[in-house]
Amino acid sequence: MNLLVLDNLLRGFLAEDIGRGDVTSEAVFSETEHGSAVFRAKESLVAAGMDKVAGRVFHLLDERVELEQTVSDGTSVEAGTVLLRVNGPVRALLTAERTALNLVQRLCGIASMTAAFVEAARGTNARICDTRKTTPGLRMLEKYAVLAGGGANHRFNLADGVMIKDNHIEACGSIAEAVCRVRMAVPHTLRIEVETENMAHVRQCIENNVDIIMLDNMDTATMREAVGYIDGRALVEASGNMSLERIAEVAATGVDLISVGALTHSAGSRDISMDWLSKG
Repeated sequence: MNLLVLDNLLRGFLAEDIGRGDVTSEAVFSETEHGSAVFRAKESLVAAGMDKVAGRVFHLLDERVELEQTVSDGTSVEAGTVLLRVNGPVRALLTAERTALNLVQRLCGIASMTAAFVEAARGTNARICDTRKTTPGLRMLEKYAVLAGGGANHRFNLADGVMIKDNHIEACGSIAEAVCRVRMAVPHTLRIEVETENMAHVRQCIENNVDIIMLDNMDTATMREAVGYIDGRALVEASGNMSLERIAEVAATGVDLISVGALTHSAGSRDISMDWLSKG
């Protein structure tokens, strides 16, 4: 993650939650009182963002907060595991608590879901990828969580690569014309991916030497046929309605990539608490 961008995001999240000030913590505790607490998993999960996100939230609010990451990102843990220790001014710990928890609960949810999809594809060459179906403002964090869960990142934004989708093709007239226009306009360093819906589209992609062929919403049999026809002449990505129950059979078709929007748009949060240890 780009730390300059990350810190700006976290400052904004803190400002949103704090408003004009944490009136409760400021009324109850003085500036000199210190304490310590732990982030604890209340259910099994894959850790993501403990030090890099939650820890930075506390430290940005008050540099006197000391951190101890007890679990590395990407680690699977059981309920009751201590994920992070924080020590510092009581006001800072209590004021930053909700922002830090909101973020890591979300990120651990994404990492945990990703890990389940990766496990379902184990034993094949298929990589589980995310998409751009992310929460506005949280894309960098959510894509980091996918990596923590063992997945891979697809393009971060529209500038990262060419993806000619169905509406591009419809508006342009054909795959061949869309690919031709792209090659005249973009640097040769950018790969060209084309979304296909049937074998006729797949054949057109091969004829036009595209780099990546997306098999969109195809049944498993058609995917298997497409992979055989492509025969290594392009990377093959499967996409569309990729449920956990379907991943194993899709991966077995021989596709190189499986993009799963649900990793970021449908992952629930994992239950994590901040438990107070001491004050003094």
